[in-house]
Amino acid sequence: MDRQTKEVAIGEIKGRFDRMTAAVFLDFKGMTVASVTKLRAEFRKAGVDYKVVKNTLVRQALKDAPYKGKLDSALVGMTGIAWSYEDPSVAAKVVKAFRKDAGGEKLLVKAGLLDGQVLDGKTVEEQLATMPGKDELRSMLLATMQAPLQQFVALLQAPTQNFVYVLAAKERAAAE
Repeated sequence: MDRQTKEVAIGEIKGRFDRMTAAVFLDFKGMTVASVTKLRAEFRKAGVDYKVVKNTLVRQALKDAPYKGKLDSALVGMTGIAWSYEDPSVAAKVVKAFRKDAGGEKLLVKAGLLDGQVLDGKTVEEQLATMPGKDELRSMLLATMQAPLQQFVALLQAPTQNFVYVLAAKERAAAE
């Protein structure tokens, strides 16, 4: 790679790290081409960018980042990086689901990056991958906002409902 090509590659990697909400560093050593192709397709479907990168280029792209030294243990050997831009947990969820499949047992999570904090591989799989997604959080927020209104409507209906019960009870008493 000549110097100009390296600078372009470093700029592209730096741009992805600047835009991302989360990143997952993967070791794909020992995986078949078919498995890697399937993994790439799963990432594409989920809206995640995945790229196999040279560790030295990543180090150069992150030289000004506050977490650069903390990623040195992850930037060893073959490295693939999955960047999430919208939902921070989507890349980790794809990796976790892929590992459950038959072709994913050799896929290893080296580390993760979330809001400037470096996560180890175990934390990525156990916590980041189990976090609710953006749509799930929205639905939970909406349900929380609707609950008081539903209770208020029930309180408004209670006197009318109780009045109907009293009339029904008097009607039964008169019929007996």
